Parts: sequence; structure tokens; C-alpha cells
Amino acid sequence: MANFFLENQDLIYIVILSILLGVEVISNVPAILHTPLMSGANAIHGVVIIGAIIVMGHASPNDYLALTLGFIAVLLGTLNVVGGFVVTNRMLEMFKKKK
Repeated sequence: MANFFLENQDLIYIVILSILLGVEVISNVPAILHTPLMSGANAIHGVVIIGAIIVMGHASPNDYLALTLGFIAVLLGTLNVVGGFVVTNRMLEMFKKKK
């Protein structure tokens, strides 16, 4: 196990720094920008769904593990996209003037 960390030390540092940078960037985003950022995240999750479908298409029909994981990825990605649009819609409703 220690050998794995020594071989991949640079990659581990990059992941840790990416996490810290991501937390810092997201914590400093003003509330008015959250809706456009969420819409962008929905588009990224759409790409994840397409990637999972492509991977499932290239999997062997006898490889049940790959097909099951691909199906779960498509299902969870779809739920994430739909949930993101629902939350975005609710946030946009908050900015509309009441009659």
C-alpha cells in the first residue's frame, strides 16, 4: 500500500490541492451566481450520462458487472440532472415578483 502512495505521490497532491481550491472557489461565489452555475453543472452531468451510455454500448453482453454499473451511472446521472433543473427552477421562481 505504501508503494502505491509513493508511485502516485504527484497525483495525490494534485487531487488534494484540487479539493482545497474547489472548496475555496465555491465558498466565495455570490448567491446571485448560483443559478447559472447550477445550469452549467446540469450540462456537465448530461455529458456524464452520454459517457455512461457509450461505455454500456461498448461493454460485452456477458459482462453483467459493467452493464449494471453503467445502468446505475445512467440512472443516477439522470436523477442528478432532473434534480438540478428542479432546484434551478425553484431558485428562479424566488427572483420573480409576486402578483
